[in-house]
Amino acid sequence: MKVLVVGGGGREHALAWKLAQSPEVEKVYGAPGNPGIAKVGECVPISPTDVKALAEFAQREGIELTVVGPEAPLVAGITDEFQKKGLKVFGPSKEAARLEGSKVFAKEIMRELGVPTAPFWVFEDPNKAKEFIKEKGAPIVVKADGLAAGKGVVVAQTVEEALEAVERIMVQKVFGEAGNRIVVEECLKGEEVSYLVVTDGERYIPLEPAQDHKAVFDGDRGPNTGGMGAYSPAPVMSKELEAEVQKRVIEPILKGMRERGTPFRGVLYAGLMITESGPQVLEFNVRFGDPEAQTLMRRLESDLAQVCLSAAEGRLVEELRWSPETSICVVLASKGYPGKYEKGKVITGVEEAEKEPSVVVFHAGTKLENGKLVTNGGRVLNVTALGKDIVEARERVYRAIEKIHFEGMHYRRDIGFKAVKRLGRE
Repeated sequence: MKVLVVGGGGREHALAWKLAQSPEVEKVYGAPGNPGIAKVGECVPISPTDVKALAEFAQREGIELTVVGPEAPLVAGITDEFQKKGLKVFGPSKEAARLEGSKVFAKEIMRELGVPTAPFWVFEDPNKAKEFIKEKGAPIVVKADGLAAGKGVVVAQTVEEALEAVERIMVQKVFGEAGNRIVVEECLKGEEVSYLVVTDGERYIPLEPAQDHKAVFDGDRGPNTGGMGAYSPAPVMSKELEAEVQKRVIEPILKGMRERGTPFRGVLYAGLMITESGPQVLEFNVRFGDPEAQTLMRRLESDLAQVCLSAAEGRLVEELRWSPETSICVVLASKGYPGKYEKGKVITGVEEAEKEPSVVVFHAGTKLENGKLVTNGGRVLNVTALGKDIVEARERVYRAIEKIHFEGMHYRRDIGFKAVKRLGRE
């Protein structure tokens, strides 16, 4: 079958790479794709949010399955548009995608269904939000209601930082309309973990747990990014904890969405904080995580095309097969990311890096210019490796990174440290 992957980042390269391995798949298209996706399929210059043009392309080319990478097209209603045309698509409807598209909606449905999450308050007036924060004190969390490419959450350690976040989000509108409302919530302490399931609306199958690293600098310091690295499995997620998350988080949300008449199909991603009093939901995403997908695709042994198709058709496969190895992904970013950064820096050493054992490099923000690979985004490359454990995976990935160069390249050197520590391998 012909498969279309919507998006052009590292997650989409990983999905296209995995889909291309399926014996069922004759051709993969990427819209708009990137130079990495171009190596496993054909790139078409259509914006991920131009849902009508994507649906027309899928009809014209006889695409039998579309896998949507980023959140923006899902929130814009790509699934509804495709289904109207009788096209199969892996991803939730516009209404179900509100779980990610609106932080307010997600928090309110969690409160309604009794899903564990931090106490929260919603504000539409920046002055009222600021008054509340001054009374409440810090640390405190400020979130833009709408989509902000993973950068709309500020974990403020001081009142001043929180007030500045309100000013930037609601007054300066750095995230545009996404900042019309904000959620202010209590700051949770613990260890984060990403828990994803694939669902056909009724049944679900869990993916292996992964741990993302949101802060830009080592030691979880600096502003939040779209994610600077990940690894899987995540030792913080025990079997007992996983059972609790399924019972208290995943099952109530899937049941609640069905009962609202908006069943959720696709990938449901619960971003969790494992606190002393148990798991608490930080956020829901309605698609594969980025960079979690890159680590998961390295370990997934099942046929991804069949998994996605079965969910889209409402007949979910019964189980997934996983490599027992540990996978790791380290993001190589442009100087200045997640703030302003320059593009067009020449990249060298990717092929040399991939000669290291078990290393695959996924393209995120790259493009070809006059035959040269150059930077074209904040997160530029995702270097992944497998190892028998986190220690070996880390050794391999950082050895591979030493081969890659571009001006201003920066990355975290502590991806996977928490797992090393938890396993007593320091």
